[in-house]
Amino acid sequence: MNKTKRLTIFERLSVTMPKPTTELNYSSHFELLIAVVLSAQATDIGVNKATAGLFPVANTPEQLLALGLEGLKAYIKTIGLFNNKAANIILLCQQLLDRHQGQVPQTRAELEALAGVGRKTANVILNTAFGQETIAVDTHIFRVANRTGLAPGSTVLAVEQKLMRWTSRQHKKNAHHWLILLGRYTCTARKPKCHICLIADLCDYPSKTT
Repeated sequence: MNKTKRLTIFERLSVTMPKPTTELNYSSHFELLIAVVLSAQATDIGVNKATAGLFPVANTPEQLLALGLEGLKAYIKTIGLFNNKAANIILLCQQLLDRHQGQVPQTRAELEALAGVGRKTANVILNTAFGQETIAVDTHIFRVANRTGLAPGSTVLAVEQKLMRWTSRQHKKNAHHWLILLGRYTCTARKPKCHICLIADLCDYPSKTT
């Protein structure tokens, strides 16, 4: 795929979705961080259902620590891997208090040093909370990037690096959200909806559906 095609893809996405954002519900940087940690191998819908009960009760590091491990588990038990996630979140809250005065840090290194926070989660926080030009490659973006030819790669990191290198500056901040939404609702895993896809004529996928 050439530079002109890539630019046209993002231009079309920008017209259709001028202000894309995460579908996770949150009202603070800390709530977003917790929601993203919970979203690993889980759906945004499932996370939102759990946090709708959790956040009114505990939405600061201090309050979550006071809730305790078992108390937290009771709110997130419907989410996959909730035992590990609960343990990480409790440790993460303590780390935020010990290292960052309870605030969510704004650098990749500091974020990735927190329990339960990997590169993808750090990228989401840097982009969504702090407006930095990062692209968090999840399963949707990985699929879209490879299927369309936008940024093919055999690993998540390879796809991220190509997207960062090949995405134009004016589109880099929103590229993450555009591609996730495209993968979630149109370029789906089992049967992509090519007949309604706004970039179908630009896509290099050889097995387009009708």
